[in-house]
Amino acid sequence: MNIGLRAFSPPDGPADSLESGRKRWRPAFTTWLLSLLVLIGIGTALYPSTSQWLTSYSQSKIIRNYSTQIAKSDPDASTQLLQAQRYNDALTSGVDILAGTAVPAGSGTSSNASLEYENILNANDEGLMARIKFPAASVDLPVYHGTSDAILMQGSGHLEGSHLPIGGESTRSVITAHRGLATATMFNHLDQVGTGDRFTIEVFGEVLTYEVRDVVVVKPDETNSLRAVQGRDLVTLVTCTPLGINTHRILVTGERVTPTPIRDIENAGSSSTIPGFPWWALGLGAGLMLVAGLVWRAGFTDAESSRARSPETR
Repeated sequence: MNIGLRAFSPPDGPADSLESGRKRWRPAFTTWLLSLLVLIGIGTALYPSTSQWLTSYSQSKIIRNYSTQIAKSDPDASTQLLQAQRYNDALTSGVDILAGTAVPAGSGTSSNASLEYENILNANDEGLMARIKFPAASVDLPVYHGTSDAILMQGSGHLEGSHLPIGGESTRSVITAHRGLATATMFNHLDQVGTGDRFTIEVFGEVLTYEVRDVVVVKPDETNSLRAVQGRDLVTLVTCTPLGINTHRILVTGERVTPTPIRDIENAGSSSTIPGFPWWALGLGAGLMLVAGLVWRAGFTDAESSRARSPETR
């Protein structure tokens, strides 16, 4: 009896068999669009903290290089401190806080025109003057000459017309900085300080410690003046308040502590502890991993749905 033999072949062909045994990955357009929207949302939420951290990190590098720049300054540190003393002696200090203004106005005049403000206590071409540290307010900032918008975007500014921040009886220096910027922290926490808190100013190798004696909030329609007080060594920090509204001004005045505490002298020139660990980076990494995982899983589901709707599978 003859039995006919037939060659066996898969019903759908070898390629179709291989394809059917393997899951396909093809995210749909809606999956990509949703992922993009989630990434935009994560970026928007993390932008303030990310930008503030990066700005603080940049400021910490400037502070780190401050001692090196002082060592290379011309004239040298001792000469510039002597010039600053002469400048303060010749200055009739005056600072007015006018109604409706965010930044105080210096009205002091000098009796010695040969002492140019911009060239005294100048550590670099950007006008870096000093460093201010205020732990209670999470402040560790470079101090620059002047209070222009460009300067206050970089750090804190010394108000021309007030005494240079080298200390001395019957002097008052005024330092101001922004508050409420999306891109930088600056004086954001200055409203949290109180009497008895201390801050330090490092200026051309000198360390000056000040203790807060007075905290005053000035209303938008009020005026105030910051004058030197006979026999007292004062520094006043000025910024806007409330945070994000910035209609009022807050004045924090500290008086010199002498002798300078040994601990502050020993910590002079140390690296800044601000901005600290970049927690925003963990949030960003977690967000990216979450979106990647969702796209990966959705890609298989989208492919199956697309295949089920395809006329070839019906």
